[in-house]
Amino acid sequence: MSNKSAIIIGAGIVGLATARALSLRGYKVSIFERNERAVGASIRNFGMVWPIGQPTGSLFERAMLSRSIWKQICTEAKIWHDQVGSLHMAYEEDELQVIGEYVAVNEQYRNCKILTPQETIEKSPAVNPHNLKGALWSEEEIIVESRVAIGQVAQYLADKYKVQFYWNTTVTKVEHPHVTAGGESYAADEIFVCSGADFETLYPELFLKTEITKCKLQMMRIESQEDNWRIGPALCGGLSMIHYPGFQAAKSLPALRKRYEEQYADYLKWGIHVMVSQNGNGELTIGDSHEYGLVHDPFDKVFINDMINNYLKTFANFKSWKLIQSWHGIYPKMTNGETELIIEIAPGVTLINGLGGNGMTLSFGLCEQYIAGRN
Repeated sequence: MSNKSAIIIGAGIVGLATARALSLRGYKVSIFERNERAVGASIRNFGMVWPIGQPTGSLFERAMLSRSIWKQICTEAKIWHDQVGSLHMAYEEDELQVIGEYVAVNEQYRNCKILTPQETIEKSPAVNPHNLKGALWSEEEIIVESRVAIGQVAQYLADKYKVQFYWNTTVTKVEHPHVTAGGESYAADEIFVCSGADFETLYPELFLKTEITKCKLQMMRIESQEDNWRIGPALCGGLSMIHYPGFQAAKSLPALRKRYEEQYADYLKWGIHVMVSQNGNGELTIGDSHEYGLVHDPFDKVFINDMINNYLKTFANFKSWKLIQSWHGIYPKMTNGETELIIEIAPGVTLINGLGGNGMTLSFGLCEQYIAGRN
């Protein structure tokens, strides 16, 4: 066990995951967050812990490690979570073929199988039965209410490991072993920069020369469903199969992608694939789109939300479709095919960043593996 100290910049999921991994090894940890609570991409998502999206091998194992950590923390801290699993529906033969190939390759490694239309409907009353040909079922996916859970994880770390949080405190300068924040200087043996795309403000030159961009995604929320009606698993349409790298194991995927490029060209232009999850209050989170660039329009596009809704209705039926919220999030995304960015900026200063849209799924596993591997 160490008796070292660490300062972490950023109280989103990556910062919290880093704090957990360090605290377990005896570090005295302080987290600096420029807002009064985490308000970035870590709370603006589906709340999906999503192993099925990861390719079999090291990333899937990392996702499953993250999942086990999520379950442990949620159980200890009494954070709402629901291991609902996931369904990817097929309404065309080529979609069903991809699902069949995925299962053939992965069933020895994962709890997944192909379902008949009747079995699919039995899993979820929200599935649109019209022309349904079957579905991919995975039992491993977990839903949390991220906009609440991130703050609850922070409180858990403060209670269990005495992690000290400096809220509303912006770090403006890093010179190991010191950081400057709010006009004061703080020191630690190690410093970790876990502030998502905001690391651009601390290290603008590094950001510019790094193969990284920013992704804007649009999402919406539908009101609680009447009579405590639940959709069961998280639901996905076929477009999700060309979005997540886990499906690249299916040899027919390129042919499916080609059809989508013709039939859904506008959807692919805006990076739209459509999913829905349900929180503990019965509200439905739906989305999303993906726009890439260093600067984004701060205004959401109604036509993108309309496209998401239109595609969602091809595979889902709800009791109510009343929209109560819409928003967007922005996260950093590597452009060189890497799944994360971990670099030593200077002696004693480490950047952990660039998980793309996989922060909820991979952060706990990544940071546990990285910190464990250094000691």
